[in-house]
Amino acid sequence: MTILQEVRTLVYKDIILEWRSKYAINGILLYVLSTVFVCYQAFKSVDTLVWNALFWIILLFASINAISRSFTQESPYRQLYYYTIISPKAVIMAKIIYNALVMLLLSTIAYISYSITFSNPVGDPALYTLAVLLGSISFASVFTMVSGISAKAGNNSTLMAVLSFPVIVPLLIVLIKLSQNALNGLDRTASSGEILVLLAINVITITISLLLFPYLWRD
Repeated sequence: MTILQEVRTLVYKDIILEWRSKYAINGILLYVLSTVFVCYQAFKSVDTLVWNALFWIILLFASINAISRSFTQESPYRQLYYYTIISPKAVIMAKIIYNALVMLLLSTIAYISYSITFSNPVGDPALYTLAVLLGSISFASVFTMVSGISAKAGNNSTLMAVLSFPVIVPLLIVLIKLSQNALNGLDRTASSGEILVLLAINVITITISLLLFPYLWRD
């Protein structure tokens, strides 16, 4: 099979396995909805700055819970079997695509429930939706790469936090600025720099994953 066929097969496999069990995705959905409800009970009404910050905090921790188990849920025997039949680049790309799909689902549910619970103050819904889309893909690519490194280092959660911190902090800064521009309804040309930075982060992260993971996979 070609790499594209291997990626498609692996993504389909992950979707089927998740659909059969549903434990992980249901737990994460419960976390998102309960966190939104707790925030509403605590604040009732918030200004746009707090509204934006709370949303990205919820999405950040939901992504950590969703993606941190990307590689640990595969048994060593299954990983050895994959090693003999497929390319390591197909494995990491399939994980990134699958986690991006999961994050898009979670972010959509979080945004809808958050907008219903709190009044939606977004001035430019299309730009804010684009920020959520790019943020979901960015979280998926960054945490998938870090999760793969952490899994090969004995699933050290401290290592995952240390490795993801230098990337996540500037990523969150750019996402918050972009989404704040959407909240304020600013002209979209004012946000072109943030959009380009997010696209660049995704391209660089995916490229590094494709270059680095084959060496991790060899171990």
